[in-house]
Formats: sequence, structure tokens, C-alpha cells
Amino acid sequence: MTDHGPTGATVFIGQKPTMTYVFQVVSQLNSGAGPVVVKARGNAIGKAVDVVEVVRRRFLEGQVSVGTILIDTERLVNREGRDANVSSIAIPLSRTGPAPGGLAAPASPQPPPEPHPH
Repeated sequence: MTDHGPTGATVFIGQKPTMTYVFQVVSQLNSGAGPVVVKARGNAIGKAVDVVEVVRRRFLEGQVSVGTILIDTERLVNREGRDANVSSIAIPLSRTGPAPGGLAAPASPQPPPEPHPH
């Protein structure tokens, strides 16, 4: 799931396959959506780290920086109705590399070739 906040996008990690989230993060970074924050709770924290590493090392190598990682404990009510502490993590990613699409500035036009004397 992706949430668009005032300063960027947030990708919440859940039960879907890792690559689903990788594509969401890459898509958000390519759209210029400011920092993209990858958030997860509990058992999904490991998958969040995997998502960030795949984005950094395979898809946008050398083009992404990781901001200050925030860890926290959230107090939730579990299925039995009791309070439970659940760990959470938020990993901000920012695009630092070439413009989305990797297109360089257009080259200056070449003058037409000189006609050959016959």
C-alpha cells in the first residue's frame, strides 16, 4: 500500500511478495515524489530492509540515499483484546542519482556534412 503525504510517499510493507514493494518504491522514486518512506511493523521489518536493499543495490544502484532510520514501539490491541507492544521501522529513501529515466541532456546538433566536390 502506498500513501502520499505532504512531503512524499509512504510504502507500508505487509504480506505481499517483496518485489511488489520494490516496484512501488522504484515507481515513487522515479516519479519524483520526494522522499519515499518504507514503513513496517513486527515480522514485516525484515522484509522492509530487504525491499530497501534490493532498490539500492539492484534497481537504482548509486542513485538512492537512505535517510535517518526511525525505530519505535507501538502499542496495539492484539486479536485476544490485550495490549501488545509491536516494533516498527521507518526507512526514508531519496533519489540522488540521474534524473528519472536516466536521460542525459540532449547533445548539441551537429552541422550538416560538407558536400564533396565532384
